Amino acid sequence: MQQSMQIEIIKELLDHLDNKRTADAGRIVVNPTSTYTDKALAEREWEAFFKNHPQVLGMSGELPKPGSYMTMNDFGVPILATRDEHGQFHAFVNACRHRGAELTTEAHGDKNRFTCPFHGWTFANDGRLLGVRQSDQFGKIDKNCNGLIELPSEEKYGLLFVHPQVNGTLDIDALLGEELAAELAAWELHRCEYQGESVLDKPLNWKIANDTFGEVYHFNSLHSNTLANLLHGDTLSYKEYGRHHRLCLANKYLDIMRQQPEEQWSLPYAGAVAYYLFPNVQIVFLTSMAVLVRIYPNRKEIGQSLSRVSHYRVPQ
Repeated sequence: MQQSMQIEIIKELLDHLDNKRTADAGRIVVNPTSTYTDKALAEREWEAFFKNHPQVLGMSGELPKPGSYMTMNDFGVPILATRDEHGQFHAFVNACRHRGAELTTEAHGDKNRFTCPFHGWTFANDGRLLGVRQSDQFGKIDKNCNGLIELPSEEKYGLLFVHPQVNGTLDIDALLGEELAAELAAWELHRCEYQGESVLDKPLNWKIANDTFGEVYHFNSLHSNTLANLLHGDTLSYKEYGRHHRLCLANKYLDIMRQQPEEQWSLPYAGAVAYYLFPNVQIVFLTSMAVLVRIYPNRKEIGQSLSRVSHYRVPQ
């Protein structure tokens, strides 16, 4: 993010603190409970927001070198994401073309080829069918037509995107919009180094999880002995980018930053910067770390959701 924009946001946060106010919708918004309990609505959300909508698999750092791979099975299609020998990112349906068995169930690893545990067919990490066990007993098999099913995918701005449908449309810049794309590019997410993942499988609707992570009103009461010691509750900066938005939270270091010249101000030191990518992704920047949160509904139980929280180190 440009220094001038960081200074502008920090000044906004300081003004909020001094005047005991925060970003405001300007009106009271009533949200009916059916938003979180209507099963028919939940099914429409699944079809529109997950099954037929581009998804973020992770950051580039989760596939750090040629031969790296990762798997995911959170939005209806088992995914095998790879980085081939040329460094190219791919996303495939994680299923052998013979009988559909998953090629691997490991979350992360390093392999140049995958051998199906069922019948031993072997595929390269660029999707090519390399070998058929006892091929002389199968008759003629055109290997060029029986590689892994590749899904629309793209690596851009340090993020790994995939569309769960083979015929899906994937246009990252149209998805993000010009202004947000430029901001994300400035953070240089491709430099982030993957450190591991936390998984939160909790009894709450996915939108409640998303909403709760996006408000600071509860900090001073619920987190009075933890987050409230680090962050100023009830204070944030807010900006919309179409369906996406950005939150900037204020931490206690802002009180010291007042005494520093503006050219030394740094927004990640002043607080936390959180981008919300529609419908279920959050990217949070702190001083030397970044966090990627992806929240998924449970299709069988509307009051259950799973949050994948990936942790990254940001080299200084």
